[in-house]
Amino acid sequence: MTFAGWSMILLFSVLIVALAKPSGNWLHAIYGRETMPLGVVERVLYKLAGVDPKAEQGWVGYSASLMVFNVAGIIFLFAILKLQHVLPLNPQGFPALENLLAFNTAVSFVTNTNWQNYSGESTMSHLSQMLGLTVQNFLSAATGIAVAFALIRGFARRQMAGIGNFWVDVTRVTLYLLLPASLILALIYVALGVPQTFAASATATTVEGAKQVISLGPVASQLAIKMLGTNGGGFFNANSAHPFENPSAVSNFIQMLSIFVLGAGLTLTFGKAVGNTRQGWAILAAMMLIFVGGVAVIYGAEAAGNPIHHALGVAGANMEGKEVRFGVAASSLFAAITTDTSTGAVIAAHDSLMPLGGLIPMFNMQLGELVVGGVGSGLYAVLIYAILAVFIAGLMVGRTPEYVGKKIEAREMKLSVIAIFIPPLMILGLAAVASIVPAGLAGPLAKGPHGFSEILYAFSSAVANNGSAFGGLTGSTPFYNLLLALGMFVGRFGVILPVLAIAGGLSAKRYIPPSSGSFPTTGALWIGLLAAVILIVGGLTFLPSLVLGPIADQAQVAAGTLL
Repeated sequence: MTFAGWSMILLFSVLIVALAKPSGNWLHAIYGRETMPLGVVERVLYKLAGVDPKAEQGWVGYSASLMVFNVAGIIFLFAILKLQHVLPLNPQGFPALENLLAFNTAVSFVTNTNWQNYSGESTMSHLSQMLGLTVQNFLSAATGIAVAFALIRGFARRQMAGIGNFWVDVTRVTLYLLLPASLILALIYVALGVPQTFAASATATTVEGAKQVISLGPVASQLAIKMLGTNGGGFFNANSAHPFENPSAVSNFIQMLSIFVLGAGLTLTFGKAVGNTRQGWAILAAMMLIFVGGVAVIYGAEAAGNPIHHALGVAGANMEGKEVRFGVAASSLFAAITTDTSTGAVIAAHDSLMPLGGLIPMFNMQLGELVVGGVGSGLYAVLIYAILAVFIAGLMVGRTPEYVGKKIEAREMKLSVIAIFIPPLMILGLAAVASIVPAGLAGPLAKGPHGFSEILYAFSSAVANNGSAFGGLTGSTPFYNLLLALGMFVGRFGVILPVLAIAGGLSAKRYIPPSSGSFPTTGALWIGLLAAVILIVGGLTFLPSLVLGPIADQAQVAAGTLL
């Protein structure tokens, strides 16, 4: 570990905290339906869609609209992928995708997962990349933020039946946040060297005099929203390790900031909406506490290097699979950022991380990606844990638990447990099936603990809607295409629906002022309790599987065992 490496990590953390307030204020203006410059466009869109922007929806209506919208998105994207061979903007002449691969990809991008069982530059036409994948990058991100808005209203409103209007929330988030911010970022990326063209490829002459065909396309526009919307699907198979997606250290740092900025800002949106910004800062502090700890473990493990290499007289950090342009520190930081959120973009091969270094990205996803998390999904995931933590605190002080003025009762606890329970049930259940059936065992390239880690990582990534892969799993098979799609769908909507039900119940409750018996939820004690509950629940749930995978793998490496 170096001073320069830690300085970069510190600078990133400071900038995220500094950007949280302005981004949170802008999100709060969108949440509060304040008048915006493009108000005329907004009204035209509502009129064309037949939406009454003043109409409120209860949690059932909000949920129904959300599910119709997203299922329609899956059907629309599936159709594009199956028809891309007859649609325009296909200069490479790519054929239609196979049925299960098209289905897996459609579910993946609609659920904000962006798991890719294909190489983008050799599979997807320009139209599929733009009209199919990039559009869903916008809409899936807007859906996550809309759900976060609904839950915020549940805490902020008093004795009201409605939690907002899904169609209005999605429209405003897309029109006033994601589109303009992505346009600015895309222009920045183009200036830094990212291509944005309809050309299929360019031919270059190598140093040896050979000809090399280099794929091109509308990369910058997809790159901007994939990072800002915490989607992560790469235009190229190498993702952000490809120089056309990540030309320099400057573009790399901008990408890392854009991944975290909206998720961090939403915590301040929550605090402002409930009338106490300290609540938002407390949540962000708990997130950053876990984040910095995770980065330290990854960076420490990779900087320490491989004991087997040390025994052979090869000293130094573990450079296998790293982005050599940026170094171990940047690769470690990027790995933590992309798995603390639902981004899944990579600049290094997670399969090549030291076992303990690879454990942290896997554990980040298993926690539910709530350390800043996906845009929207990170906030509503951490608020579910806040409900659990305040329930535990209520038992400590001997009274009915309350959080930001709302009494937490049996209904909220049951729904919170469902939302927390579904992801590990899917991750461990599907990983168990894949670990015993021949079709599942044919996927991992490695055997033993590392092979199990490849399977466990894949389902952790799918259910958490992350999309990154260890890199050693052959996922483009009927078995994995189907099971991973199931995990992505249930992992997304199996959490969203209980969250919306909680929002509906909380919105109807009356406000309860804090009293001397209330547990404070803004100080260091609360921040520590919230972080501890998150880590303990995650640890108790996944420790046995982690022992069989990365922890056993680390023990083998420390003992000098070669697989």
